[in-house]
Amino acid sequence: MCYSARMQLEDYRPRSALTLPITETTNPRFPVIDAHNHLEGYWQQRPVAELVSLLDQAGIFAYVDLDGMWGEEVLNRHLDRYKNAYPERFRVFTGVDWSAWHMEGNQFGERAAARLRQHARRGADGIKIWKDFGIKVRDQTGNLVTIDDTRLDPLWATAGELGLPVMIHIADPVAFFWPLDRYNERYEELTAHPDWHFPSPPFPSFLSLMEALARVVERHPTTSFIGAHVSSYAENLHWVGDLLERCSNYTIDLSARISELGRQPYTARRFFIRYADRILFGTDSTPDLSTYRIYYRFLESEDEYFAYNKGDLPYQGRWMIYGLHLPAQVLQKVYSLNAQRVIFQQPVQ
Repeated sequence: MCYSARMQLEDYRPRSALTLPITETTNPRFPVIDAHNHLEGYWQQRPVAELVSLLDQAGIFAYVDLDGMWGEEVLNRHLDRYKNAYPERFRVFTGVDWSAWHMEGNQFGERAAARLRQHARRGADGIKIWKDFGIKVRDQTGNLVTIDDTRLDPLWATAGELGLPVMIHIADPVAFFWPLDRYNERYEELTAHPDWHFPSPPFPSFLSLMEALARVVERHPTTSFIGAHVSSYAENLHWVGDLLERCSNYTIDLSARISELGRQPYTARRFFIRYADRILFGTDSTPDLSTYRIYYRFLESEDEYFAYNKGDLPYQGRWMIYGLHLPAQVLQKVYSLNAQRVIFQQPVQ
């Protein structure tokens, strides 16, 4: 095929001319807990023993399933299928049924807290908050519910009382909130997925979401919060680090953000070393050997300029990443020790 000077961007597939070493990271240096992942969908149709075998091959000795969602039927199905069958391998988080707000009104927070107690008795190990909270969830009057709405304080306080961590995802990459123009570094991704675009207005601004999250974490110091996806702000590790400094009840996971972390390797490496006790491993990707091995290569090697996904085109942005080559003691904490403490609530020797 012959391309003119005005070739379509979607057809552009540049091949790097660099000759660089490639580190084969088939297995992680230490056993791993995948603290952010999902098991609804594909793995609901496959034998659980097959999943366990794959996790064994990948070096994953424990796994956090965030798809217990809200509602007894879904939660019970995930608990029975995974945690009850392999109690040492799986933890299952529940969720929030925001639709009940229309019926319960200003009592929603208390009712949600009561349901969380029921789910904890059934075996739920935490609560997952999805990104519709703060962007789309509305109360009984039709008003947008802010992340720091005090009517939800009973829910956060109850999670702390029960010792259940709150995994919270409240925003997507910063560029998802920018205008969709020639300056947007996620232009191709957002063009392919227009429903991922949240420009302000009509949606809240990115920083307003982040600041509201910080207020909630600060207001509930006895509740353990986990900021999913590097606190939804991997583009600004200084901001994330500041919240970690202020709030000892806050940890983060690195899931689905090695594309951001890997393009700022010096800053990211310093961040991981400084906050080695506050970062959890996770992928937010259907369990897959190739994906796990990219994550291990990113964390362990000092390889340069390699793809953060297994496809032929970077799907989040047109850049490559660099390995962090983390020290052994940092790797071990990120891979499993932190999750053992925060989610599995086991003392770390």
